[in-house]
Amino acid sequence: MAKNEKSEMLKDITPKSEDFSQWYIDLVRKAELADYTAMKGCMVIKPYGFALWENMRDALDRRIKETGHQNAYFPLFVPESLLKKEASHIEGFAPEVAWVTHGGNDLLEERLAIRPTSEAIICSIYANWVQSYRDLPILINQWANVVRWEKVTRLFLRTTEFLWQEGHTCHRTMEEAQEETIKMLRVYQEFAETELAMPVIPGLKTESEKFPGALTTWSIEAMMSDGKALQAGTSHNLGQHFSQMFEIMFEDEDHIRKHVWQTSWGVSTRLVGGVIMTHGDEKGLILPPRIAPYQVVLVPIVQAATKDMVIARIRELGASLKGVARITVDDREQYSPGWKFNQWEMKGVPLRLELGPKDIEKGQCVLVRRDTREKIFCPLGELETRIPALLAQIQTDMLERARKFRDDNTRTVKDYEEFKRVIENERGFIFAPWCGDADVEKEIKDETKATIRCIPLDDNSEPIPAAPGKVCIKTGRPAKYEVYFGRAY
Repeated sequence: MAKNEKSEMLKDITPKSEDFSQWYIDLVRKAELADYTAMKGCMVIKPYGFALWENMRDALDRRIKETGHQNAYFPLFVPESLLKKEASHIEGFAPEVAWVTHGGNDLLEERLAIRPTSEAIICSIYANWVQSYRDLPILINQWANVVRWEKVTRLFLRTTEFLWQEGHTCHRTMEEAQEETIKMLRVYQEFAETELAMPVIPGLKTESEKFPGALTTWSIEAMMSDGKALQAGTSHNLGQHFSQMFEIMFEDEDHIRKHVWQTSWGVSTRLVGGVIMTHGDEKGLILPPRIAPYQVVLVPIVQAATKDMVIARIRELGASLKGVARITVDDREQYSPGWKFNQWEMKGVPLRLELGPKDIEKGQCVLVRRDTREKIFCPLGELETRIPALLAQIQTDMLERARKFRDDNTRTVKDYEEFKRVIENERGFIFAPWCGDADVEKEIKDETKATIRCIPLDDNSEPIPAAPGKVCIKTGRPAKYEVYFGRAY
């Protein structure tokens, strides 16, 4: 590979070590995941990026359905009167709501919100669906787009319009709703770690950080490779707040009419950004094999005299491996092998298979791991077993590397002065005691830009109380919890 080929491929990528934010944007565009549009804050997800999202979506959709939920679809528009029914909910979203005021040339009698989330419209519909305890539970999920009028946007991480799934359920009792909330939180945790190789911390959000209108909010928190936190998914116990506003009631076995207990939960295309920032390096994406659009790229090493023979053999090999992994054969003649190597490294394909005339003579090929760049000589007859084993190993290794990075960059501190120094000069999380006072939480945020990411859970999914004798990092008062602090996206 010539030096100029390498520099041509990487010249538009800001070094990750110099400017992480610009590296991220450059990489999203250079790897052809997404791009900007004429509409400020809106992105186009390009085919390669959408294939990545589809793999993530399908893996999560399968898990959602396995837990007994069904998919449905609800309207994009929410009448203003419905949105205003729940005061704290609309207040929480008011700055981000986009309104439709005209239908064609006619002024609408009532403004329509483009859904920033779907609680209002779905609750109004559930009120008609639920009459008896026999109608419960309602376990519905939808895959949809939402619009939030963000002032500062970044591809995938925060855009005016984005894709997500949102589950909305109704239950007979508080206990059933809480069980659902935690069940979906754990589904998100397993999905993130198994499919995305992204280790997460499940926990309870503080009162000031919870979803508007929720009784409690629970989240999974991930650490990106610049040390910042990413809220990767949320699960909300809505209690009876919305059911009281929208009169979602059922007649129970005791013939008493009662309000249902509700939950909602969701993840979005920001997870694509999370995968990039968790695993990417100076050369581009590193995609976990389970979600990569292509798991293996086959590249022929050609010379003029043997070109036709090598290309024919690699096409044959690619056809034979179609059932083994997601395969693409790069037999484009206008690009050199070195250029292709760099392009597919940029796109994060987990495994590269190189085949040249000498390899064919020896009945072997070269396999190159994207994550470690390790080269492995493999007999052609062993590919059907070696490739799946290697992909599984890459997936495991990526998760363990990300987990080690998170653990190595999670610190404890002895006092608030050290807290401020570490949060300003070091990357990562700080695990520290907190008294439980919302005013103290706000003071810490105002002074350091660090927020409480979550209160961690025990094996029974209960928030872990602080050990006896622990005192708040800010006030010195007895601590209620030990929590994860961090600066976040």
